[in-house]
Amino acid sequence: MTDGIQKPIQKTLSRKPVMPSRRQEKVARVIKEAVSIAITNDLNDPRISGFVSVTRVDVTANLRRADVYLSIFGTDEKAQNRTFIAIEHAKKRIQSHLAAQMQSKFCPVLHFSKDDVFKKTLDIMKLIDQATAELNSADSNDDSQD
Repeated sequence: MTDGIQKPIQKTLSRKPVMPSRRQEKVARVIKEAVSIAITNDLNDPRISGFVSVTRVDVTANLRRADVYLSIFGTDEKAQNRTFIAIEHAKKRIQSHLAAQMQSKFCPVLHFSKDDVFKKTLDIMKLIDQATAELNSADSNDDSQD
């Protein structure tokens, strides 16, 4: 018996990441497809140049907010920034295109972010190729000296 004294409930400070539900995944797929189509077909902004890809979409549990991650491949950093700003500027147009595609009471609010994962991957691949080439040239120089 505890003499009427209750111990406080311990709360864990670190929570494990929660897996998205099937509904969230389905909504994320619809958003990804609709945003991709809207960017490639419906936006006629001259600031949009290069290749724009929607890499992933994260939807909140209540389906009210969607974080859309864009990968932009352009000629230089300045062109990529101009493209991102143009897409941010056209957010309401993209949102209305999405609302027409969704069969839901409400449409999630879109929030765009740059996704540099592909760029970083390409940079790492280039570094690996350079290191391999340097290693091969060093091996061939060692073989020729023997």
